[in-house]
Amino acid sequence: MYKRIDINADIGEGIENEAELMPHISSCNIACGGHAGNLETMKRVSSLAKKHGVKIGAHPSFPDKENFGRKAVDMPSTALYTSIINQIKDLKRVLDENHLHLHHVKPHGALYNMAAVDEKIAKVIIEVMKALMLRVHLYVPYNSVIAKLAIENKIPIMYEAFTDRNYNSDLTLVSRANENALITDAEVMYNHVYAMVAHEEVKTVSGEFVKIKADTFCVHGDNLDAYALIQSLTKRLKSEGIQII
Repeated sequence: MYKRIDINADIGEGIENEAELMPHISSCNIACGGHAGNLETMKRVSSLAKKHGVKIGAHPSFPDKENFGRKAVDMPSTALYTSIINQIKDLKRVLDENHLHLHHVKPHGALYNMAAVDEKIAKVIIEVMKALMLRVHLYVPYNSVIAKLAIENKIPIMYEAFTDRNYNSDLTLVSRANENALITDAEVMYNHVYAMVAHEEVKTVSGEFVKIKADTFCVHGDNLDAYALIQSLTKRLKSEGIQII
């Protein structure tokens, strides 16, 4: 089988495993101050991305470092808009100073999950993308609210799926509060990703197979086993003729 996919990782989140991950990914999502990260970490990891030829994306979040951006924050749309756009601008300034290109935007954590189903949150992100006037991609879940709004607003998208997360039947991610939220076994992860790449379907926690499309696949960089898992996954995918680009 010959297919080409992108593999991305969330980085700059304090784990400091970026040097290990970079050779095995083709794009990265850099935390830009909302849930983690600061100007120093943005400079450091963007330089690593440049060294390895990895595409760079902004990874904005609800402004909530205490909860690592994984809890919904009740805030006015105008305040959320300002927070997100400022986070992206901070990273963009770092990239501009180093003559680097912003390839995409991928919301983090609760912001990402809520935008998939909540039109109000999704609209805020869409307005940020329009205001930035950058022809960068937005990483979005397949068949989500934010994907539909992005398409309507002619914002380029890449459908994203997760290598290390289990899915519900409605294609939402299983809550991290549940024991079966994460995939931590290399064999299970490979089968999970291969089904999505080769057959455009994902096996949900209820056991049924649901249609899904993905251009890019995420491995969470804050997982302490991320390096071993992504190394095993990319090696097996390449052996099946699947290119990582």
